[in-house]
Amino acid sequence: MTRSLTGMPFDDIRNLLDTLPPANDQAGDDWRARNVSLAKPAGSLGRLEELGHHLARWQSVARPTLDRPLIAIFAATHEVAKRVPTGLQASDTRAAVELFASGGAAVNVLALAQNAGLKVFDLALDLPTPDICVEDALSEQACAATMAFGMESIAGGTDLLCVGAAGGGNLIVAAAVAARLYGDKASDWCEDGSLIDTIDLALETHASAQDPLEILRQLGGRELAAIAGAIIAARFQRIPVLLDGFVACAAAAVLHRAEPAALDHCLAAHASGSAPHARLLKKLGKVPLIEAGISLEDGTGAALSLSLLRGAVACHNEMATLEQLGASGSTSV
Repeated sequence: MTRSLTGMPFDDIRNLLDTLPPANDQAGDDWRARNVSLAKPAGSLGRLEELGHHLARWQSVARPTLDRPLIAIFAATHEVAKRVPTGLQASDTRAAVELFASGGAAVNVLALAQNAGLKVFDLALDLPTPDICVEDALSEQACAATMAFGMESIAGGTDLLCVGAAGGGNLIVAAAVAARLYGDKASDWCEDGSLIDTIDLALETHASAQDPLEILRQLGGRELAAIAGAIIAARFQRIPVLLDGFVACAAAAVLHRAEPAALDHCLAAHASGSAPHARLLKKLGKVPLIEAGISLEDGTGAALSLSLLRGAVACHNEMATLEQLGASGSTSV
């Protein structure tokens, strides 16, 4: 049931979250029927079978594909980063975006190896969001508009969306968002002691924020809002999503707190090795595809984990069936 309209910018977002389409269980059943017929002992491919079934249900096809995976990096900057002497500043984020553009980052190399598309979205890098220790990161109108921008990130088409982030201060705002969403202390969501006081001050400034979307706009930033929008759009277009690092998962957590089923089409790409990321994945109920200790937030872990999904798709679509083995005269599996 859709909510009553009040004319506020978040109305459309809330109504989308109320009307999220479910997975296609018939496609899942058709996937299972073929899986049973494959020339292998039942369940012998382990998590590859779970992943293949997930892709089938959310792509709404019996034989899922990974022909056009897309890695989307959302880049933004934050005024709050200036409070930390060692924090990445706007110029560092600009340099990172230029590195992506030149093809020289790890995510570029891995995307090329996986034949995945890569897009970088510059979310007003030269205009950092205000210091969340003293004011809101975004107005409701700006936050909703940035979410809408994120929804357009998949307009070119894809069969799997990988979301990552880049930007000075994004770990600060992501930790603040997670702490406010779950009612925890800053130290529960940040391992860098030099950031704790800043996050605590931001939480104190926005102590009244309780609604998930309000938490996003007051304590988050453009990249978190855009990632949240992209996740919603992917759901309506039946595109499975790979969540990359802690920042992307913090954006996803906003949706999860607003609507517990909002992330059913999402998978966690990897575990970075940090306790906050592991804690957030547990809150979201996501088991990472790989554990490689990658601390980058820009989609590198997602790009690497694509190989596991490709393996799931290839085995399901290309393995011989028991019927084919019988026709060839072979009886061994």
